[in-house]
Amino acid sequence: MNGIGIDVCKAMLDVAVHRGPFERFHNTPAGHRKLLSWLATQQAGQVVLEASGGYEQQILDALFDAGHQVVRADARRCQAFAAATGLPAKTDRLDATNLACMAATLELRAYQPMEPWRRKLREFVRARQQLVELATSAQNQLEQGTDTSLRRLLQANITQMKKHCVRLEKHIAEQVRQQPQLEAMRSFKGVGAILQAAIASYLPELGTLDGKAIAKLVGVAPIAHDSGTTRGIRRIGGGRIEVRNVLYMACLSAIQHEPRIREFYRSLRARGKPGKVAVVAAMRKMLVILNARARDALAGQAQAIPT
Repeated sequence: MNGIGIDVCKAMLDVAVHRGPFERFHNTPAGHRKLLSWLATQQAGQVVLEASGGYEQQILDALFDAGHQVVRADARRCQAFAAATGLPAKTDRLDATNLACMAATLELRAYQPMEPWRRKLREFVRARQQLVELATSAQNQLEQGTDTSLRRLLQANITQMKKHCVRLEKHIAEQVRQQPQLEAMRSFKGVGAILQAAIASYLPELGTLDGKAIAKLVGVAPIAHDSGTTRGIRRIGGGRIEVRNVLYMACLSAIQHEPRIREFYRSLRARGKPGKVAVVAAMRKMLVILNARARDALAGQAQAIPT
């Protein structure tokens, strides 16, 4: 079986077979059908695509529905693999070739389609995040602007975006309330609808992995930098930033209101840990607790199913 790599952009799909041919297809339903027909002639094994801001979603689902073992790979991992193999430049064709090499040499986590309610919720979460970023950018412009008419226009835009954000948050909260799967998180102080929605949308693995694995997935696990007798400073990195950013804000609230997180944070500070280090450790502890609650809830649901 041959590894297949697909470089995705808005309009086109660049497809490479490991040590084999290369083809291009339109990123449209008709193009997807042609791609699937072509793959049937290529003894396709694992198929790897790089996450591309959502442009890959339809072809991912089409490949999965056609029975292919398809992987949506993290961009950082793809870049690291390209650097390790000495890829000399960056073009769509070379990117597809790199992904095909990954498909042929690595065993990667297979893609599983999200449940419809999670996919719908993710759209609302993403729309809210985009509005927050736009409002923040406009606020920065407002603070630096000196022209009265421009400042008036910026302020009107900010006010309108905040209103839309409130409406989105109401929709998100309503969708979250309708999902009993999220009940286990609701009693934890600091966990609101936005964190629940971010976890449901971007971390469906919650409750299915152990604490260390879930911390790595979110990017709050310390990464060692040791060599010989030298013990380097441990830092966090990578992971699902969509969850980590919201978890950070929720953790600041939990430090104030959730006894276990508050005492844990205070104990770290009393031992001389810097504030940011203590907050990240508290984020990790909070995530591990939520993961354990989700795991227990899943176990309870399994026991409740009649045999």
